[in-house]
Amino acid sequence: MQKRNLGKGNLEVSALGLGCMGLSFGYGPAVEKQQGIFLIRAAVERGITFFDTAEAYGPFANEELVGEVLAPLRDKVVIATKFGFKDGNSTHGLDSRPERIKEVAEASLKRLRTDRIDLFYQHRVDPNVPIEDVAGIVKELVAQGKVKHFGLSEAGAQTIRRAHAVHPVTALQSEYSLWWREPEKEILPLLEELGIGFVPFSPLGKGFLTGAISASTQFTSNDFRNIVPRFAPEARKANQALVDLLGGIAKRKKATPAQIALAWLLAQKPWIVPIPGTTKLHRLEENIGAVAIELTADDLRDIEIAAAKITVKGARYPEKLAQMVGR
Repeated sequence: MQKRNLGKGNLEVSALGLGCMGLSFGYGPAVEKQQGIFLIRAAVERGITFFDTAEAYGPFANEELVGEVLAPLRDKVVIATKFGFKDGNSTHGLDSRPERIKEVAEASLKRLRTDRIDLFYQHRVDPNVPIEDVAGIVKELVAQGKVKHFGLSEAGAQTIRRAHAVHPVTALQSEYSLWWREPEKEILPLLEELGIGFVPFSPLGKGFLTGAISASTQFTSNDFRNIVPRFAPEARKANQALVDLLGGIAKRKKATPAQIALAWLLAQKPWIVPIPGTTKLHRLEENIGAVAIELTADDLRDIEIAAAKITVKGARYPEKLAQMVGR
């Protein structure tokens, strides 16, 4: 597995990480515990060293799972987790008060069975707490050795700049893929300027770019995609054009649409580390295979020209959740 550095933060990780959320939360029922253990172990065995979790995934169940599996391998892996929701529950609103951040750090350390959090993200920007206060508390936690690196998730450009002035931001985690390219306008140039790494979540468009989802796909009742406008049946039908584009290039490269989508992200910048999630071993292996695929300048230009002709339909978040990003 190739390695990458997240910006100038001296944090080396595998070129692909594993987004662990879906094992416990968000995409239907949680997997059986043994299945989750098996999948995380399989990722480690195949060279993945970067694991992403959060107190809100469950809540708490995902950190406990990740902690149990990775405790014996602690010095070989990088664990990222997050704070920022009231009671650790993403439906209860935001809470990045300094005392809450300290509480979360202590609780996460216990659940993760570790003495340090490698990368501690603010899950969403809290408009009621100045970002300078948030960065200041994380700076204290770094000084105490409880946290190694500071991260932000779905933050806007000015917030990133203000936070970075108080304590260096090692990584920004936000959605980025061939069907959500908003970060290219303002965020990627800023990260390059400041030397901050980028960790795209949903690099496969919440599964859509794999080609496994069609207009007729039915999601389970507790699957987050049921409330996402981009996953309405008519939007899926329109957005199939993007999957078809990936499929054509995949055929040429003897790869899969998912592998082309991930290889495209990896080709954008050397400090980008996508974190696709999965519950299936064959999908994990397919994703890892993307690291070996080299897209030439001609391939990337062909993708760019074809993608420019496709208008992706549907908002990526329902309105209430959309208000929490880019602040």
